[in-house]
Amino acid sequence: MQPDFVKFAWTREPKNWKASPDGTLEITTVPHTDLWQRTYYHFRNDNAPCFQMATDRKFFSFTVKTSFRDAHHRFDQCGVIVYLDSENWIKGSIEYENEEFQHLGSVVTNGGYSDWATTNIKADVKEMWYRLSRREDDFKIECSKDGVNFEQMRIAHLTKATGEIRFGVYACSPEDSSFKAVFSDFDFGECRWLAHDGQQPDEE
Repeated sequence: MQPDFVKFAWTREPKNWKASPDGTLEITTVPHTDLWQRTYYHFRNDNAPCFQMATDRKFFSFTVKTSFRDAHHRFDQCGVIVYLDSENWIKGSIEYENEEFQHLGSVVTNGGYSDWATTNIKADVKEMWYRLSRREDDFKIECSKDGVNFEQMRIAHLTKATGEIRFGVYACSPEDSSFKAVFSDFDFGECRWLAHDGQQPDEE
């Protein structure tokens, strides 16, 4: 089921964005926008735009296709996000590094401290699908090059992800850069992350 953009709201609305009737969202990033909290670098960045929908469903999967052909500068990025507040969130994305490689990875922030887990991929990858799944206060991020075959990137816990949460997409350029991120093929529905063997059946 494609979610209705009317149900989405901005956290830090960008200057330039466009939502089309065909279900496509475009965001033009602003230089020096980012999300990070404390760990290692010690700085706190909390000004990236997030386009999110609220839900109290305990079990769901959200899938979206990202296109970032204009990304060209170190750390240009776009992807999926669960942003609760400045100190509690999770994101999955590709961050441009240079003409040879990019970082495919995720950041989990609990209680104001971020971690970053990545793997290197070729710089010529310019599209990626993501599937974000929720099982109560646990989350799984998967990625796919074709929108059919998904591979696990991360399983993580968000301490404050109880009751209603907000989830969606984001894009930003931490350094002196700007690019257009395009999101399409939004889908929101039943949880594709099945219960582990021996777990109790899902109960909403």
